Amino acid sequence: MDSSRAPPHVRGELQSALNLLSRDAEFLHPFIEAGIRVQATVNRPGILSTVGHCDHSRVAVAIARLPARWPLRMGRAPAAPIVPVRPCVTRYNRTSPNHMTGHETRQLFLDFFAARGHRSVRSSSLVPGNDPTLLFTNAGMNQFKDLFLGLEKRDYSRATTSQKCVRAGGKHNDLENVGYTRRHHTFFEMLGNFSFGDYFKAEAIDFAWDLITREYGLPKDRLYVTVFREDDAAEELWQKVAGVPKSRIFRLDEKDNFWQMGETGPCGPCSEIHYDLGPEAAEPGHEHEEFPLDGGGRFVEIWNLVFMQFNRDAAGLMTPLPRPSIDTGMGLERLAAVMQGKLSNYEIDLLAPIVEYAAKLAHVTQGDDARADTALRIAADHSRAAAFLVHDGVLPSNEGRGYVLRKIMRRAMRHIRMLGLEDPFLYKMTGFVAELMNPAYPELLESVDRVARIVKDEEHRYATTFLVAEKVFNDEVKALSGTTLAGPVSFKLYDTYGLAIDEQEDMARERGLSVDREGFEHEMQQQRVRARASWRGAGKGTVAPAYQTLLHAGRTNFLGYEQLEAKTRVTGLLVNEKPVDNIGPGTSAELVLDQTPFYAETGGQVGDSGALYSLETGEKLATVHTAWPAVPGLTVHRITSIGPIHMDDELRAEVEEPVRRSTMRNHTATHLLHAALRNLLGSHVKQAGSVVDPGRLRFDFSHYAALDRAQIDEVERVMNEHIFRDTAVETDVMPIDRAISSGAMALFGEKYGERVRVVSVPGFSKELCGGTHVGRTGEIGICKIVYEGSIAAGVRRIEAVTGHGAVERYQKSGDSLHRIASLLRVPETDLVESVEKLLSRERALERQLEQLKGKLGQAAVSGLEAEARDINGVRVLSARLDGMDRGQLRNLVDSLRNKWKSAVVLLASADDSKVDIVAGVTKDLTGKVQAGKLVGAVSLAVGGKGGGRPDMAEGGGKDAAALDATLAEVYVTVAGLL
Repeated sequence: MDSSRAPPHVRGELQSALNLLSRDAEFLHPFIEAGIRVQATVNRPGILSTVGHCDHSRVAVAIARLPARWPLRMGRAPAAPIVPVRPCVTRYNRTSPNHMTGHETRQLFLDFFAARGHRSVRSSSLVPGNDPTLLFTNAGMNQFKDLFLGLEKRDYSRATTSQKCVRAGGKHNDLENVGYTRRHHTFFEMLGNFSFGDYFKAEAIDFAWDLITREYGLPKDRLYVTVFREDDAAEELWQKVAGVPKSRIFRLDEKDNFWQMGETGPCGPCSEIHYDLGPEAAEPGHEHEEFPLDGGGRFVEIWNLVFMQFNRDAAGLMTPLPRPSIDTGMGLERLAAVMQGKLSNYEIDLLAPIVEYAAKLAHVTQGDDARADTALRIAADHSRAAAFLVHDGVLPSNEGRGYVLRKIMRRAMRHIRMLGLEDPFLYKMTGFVAELMNPAYPELLESVDRVARIVKDEEHRYATTFLVAEKVFNDEVKALSGTTLAGPVSFKLYDTYGLAIDEQEDMARERGLSVDREGFEHEMQQQRVRARASWRGAGKGTVAPAYQTLLHAGRTNFLGYEQLEAKTRVTGLLVNEKPVDNIGPGTSAELVLDQTPFYAETGGQVGDSGALYSLETGEKLATVHTAWPAVPGLTVHRITSIGPIHMDDELRAEVEEPVRRSTMRNHTATHLLHAALRNLLGSHVKQAGSVVDPGRLRFDFSHYAALDRAQIDEVERVMNEHIFRDTAVETDVMPIDRAISSGAMALFGEKYGERVRVVSVPGFSKELCGGTHVGRTGEIGICKIVYEGSIAAGVRRIEAVTGHGAVERYQKSGDSLHRIASLLRVPETDLVESVEKLLSRERALERQLEQLKGKLGQAAVSGLEAEARDINGVRVLSARLDGMDRGQLRNLVDSLRNKWKSAVVLLASADDSKVDIVAGVTKDLTGKVQAGKLVGAVSLAVGGKGGGRPDMAEGGGKDAAALDATLAEVYVTVAGLL
């Protein structure tokens, strides 16, 4: 390897790496002994890679045997072009800043903290698991919220993550800024390290400064630190531990340097690390301003260290937490921009290729037009958000998370459309995103086809919607009395019809009009206020204190996988969420046991029902209606007492076995159904929700087309084939990373711990699942699908029954067939042929009836002509024809209108409880008389409503008694208009 041929900016680093490999036999010897070949890579300076596949344990042993002066550690990195496989990697500490790719920047962060005792935890879903208070995952700490609140315990006290986040709605809404600034995003990654009562300020500051200045090699003279104005300890530690001069430490107020989880709950001061990008990064006119001024341009915040040390109550009083914690967040895109010497996040290697791809699709060149560049940045950012959100199960819709996704996607579509590209493009970009992000998120490629279909369908829907929006815009323009489109009208066009304000202004300009921008912005601000009110977040802190107290006293030990009854002890009694020492007969209460066989409702499976008995007398003391997890680790039983129950009573808990068995059959059948659907339809099928109870199973899944009868039959056949095989259902508990790598499916919306339960039907199904299941598939008996349909765009639903439920279904179907055969007096084998004959005969009779009605209607025309009046040279008819349906009235109105050339015709038909009305106006009169308004007035008079086009309209009502007088008034009304 010749370092002289390397580019100048990596030549020094490459030479250092080569020297490291060649100058010291002590370094190479342990690797040679282990049979490991080591090389330095040109494209990733400072990284030493093993050649080919390697045994991690052998590499670890080799590193352990190195002399102490070689501070090496083992980690992983994406495969580089020079190495065709994913290698084991060792890194050496850097002493100067280096250009790093975004993927390398992320990995170095995780490696650094993993080497310092932190559990490397995979990113959670963008849809917060079991947390309806959050719109999207918007910070690294979201998945640890219960840990910080003391509602959950794990087997580690330090963690590090690279968390995928979206901020596009609710409290954290950056959507309108994206594309116009250097650093705003909807989707981004947040690097973080966390301490759950382990280390605190000193260690957090030491870690941060060591990583920033030594590992990433950022120059200290470009770094600034801020602390909360009252945090003397933090300021002192920055000087003592990190050696930061006091002149580079600044005290700021709550807005910048105090963090809280919600209105109440854990909170504390924070410290931020800022990087000086230089005068060239400053906003115009601010080139000479010093830190902390011009914080959004020249000086960029790269890391926030939150010191959670207080608990704020409803009165605002803050008390020290018994176990202060650490929560940090560093934006990967911002850090990558610093490492790569870029002023804008959109120029880094995680985003620039997407911007370039958008330019290629739109047939434009970057830098030629500022407006086009903004559109390209918007498309790049929003394609990332769309790819990750749809992958995580969010679908475009008109409410909640789906509504925000739709707004993100349509914003990208609007801006690219303004560049002249009207064909679908965003679906192509989501595929490009999946490939670019593959090193860190390989799972994106598994769903790339499904994501593309969903996004492309939304693009087609938007194209249709724009035509509607354009028509509404033109209607509003016609109704204008001045030359300015009002703010509320403009906002309605934007919010309801998706017509961007820029598009509105362009369309208005073409007509010599303007848009009330100030009024529009006022309406937009009102919407933001409403959005914040709807998504306050952090409501988890409102969990009843009694549940938290009980959890701290001890977690509930679940025994229900192996047994349906157990000896247990009462550890908690609550009435209306208030602790009590005892309850008498007939009391509705909540009860906590030290161990329980009752499954607590979660993961779509309902909670168990059953009873509690006295251990001494065997007397039944309570009926258990259900069980639920009030907080993770604590099972609460909802009961109605029959006898007295006291704290610390020893009881026998017994699950209602037939009910539990039915639930287990349905739950295992759900797994078989999921696997069968994936085998038949493809790997894009993912669970999007489920309900498992004793009576049935309901399974929602991602798929874009209805299943035909043959597909449903095939799914049923495959499921029952595996049921008849009577395969043993296997369960195993293992680390989540091993479970995922073994092929187990993680389900959308579920929250998993570090160790998970894997439920398998060998050779067919493997899922992460905490629910209860049968021991062998044969126990299911049989499974029958009873419903298949759509519940949302791209989401289907199947309902099925098993065991006794399936038998009952077959019996009812058999009884129905027998009764129909008896009524038709034919054998059951001839039913289909007999019904087809009946339907054919019925259709023939309907055709004859329609022909007769048509003849009657035409016969009535001559009589109606005599009733028509001449008003100012116009034929006007308002008549009642009972016995006619609305279709017949429409045909008659059309026939008379065409025959008379210049006419107003209104016909009505009535029975005791229903009135049908149809009106028609010839084209020459619609400027004076509009059929829609005429029908609307008549319908209102008879207790109903109606409307339509100026030339043809329909309506109806319920007051037949008022019809004759109302029809007579029509002549007066029309005469006034003519």
